[in-house]
Amino acid sequence: MQIISWNVNGVRATVKKGLIDIIHDSGADIYCLQETKAQDDQVQEALADLQGFHIYSNSATKKGYSGVAILSKTEPIAVTTDMGIEEHDDEGRIICAEYADFYLINVYVPNSGAGLKRLDYRQTWDQDFKNYLADLQKHKPIVVTGDFNVAHAAIDLKNDKSNYNKTSGYTQKEIDGLDCILSIGLKDSFRELNPEEVKYSFWSSRFNARANNAGWRIDYFLVSDVLLPKVTDAFIDNDTFGSDHCPVGVILS
Repeated sequence: MQIISWNVNGVRATVKKGLIDIIHDSGADIYCLQETKAQDDQVQEALADLQGFHIYSNSATKKGYSGVAILSKTEPIAVTTDMGIEEHDDEGRIICAEYADFYLINVYVPNSGAGLKRLDYRQTWDQDFKNYLADLQKHKPIVVTGDFNVAHAAIDLKNDKSNYNKTSGYTQKEIDGLDCILSIGLKDSFRELNPEEVKYSFWSSRFNARANNAGWRIDYFLVSDVLLPKVTDAFIDNDTFGSDHCPVGVILS
């Protein structure tokens, strides 16, 4: 089973850049999207030409903001949205599909924002998201994918020293938040399989960042410890364009 995840930075915009063909050509059994920036009916309309996939989405109350979707060739046992916490649940950041052997959680984690103005909220989110995942994991293993808006270690961004504790996405509090999520028995699949590889999944739209590969690895597949032996590949697809992120993926045996 191949699962791919991509922050598309607007599903309607990315469809115009070839998203339908990219998904069809990827060979993915499940394709997760973040930052759809569309309401549920608009996601369905944008992906109307996508053949062979069941389409599920969760949209923000605010139009044109956030949003996640799961596109699955196999119909899940069940699909749920959000954490069940009012403070978090109007931004369309979580969708969960249950399969026979695992839960798949697709997430778009809040950005701490310019000037770190949302960092306190982000800490609350991380703790609540950890608890939400831990509750799911009591029932069956989990695969958690999406844009986590944090580089975990110095290897995961080009300019670590100049960004540390200054830039959203690389503060110690955000790093600690990811550590907390991992502590429930999850592994970062890409780093487990590629411990020394320097590869990024996001580049700023400024300063020719992608051309210069001045990027960040902030898009992940986290898997329950018991699933890690089943991960035969974990990859970052730098050759696919259409967003300020690129797709990431795993193959499960």
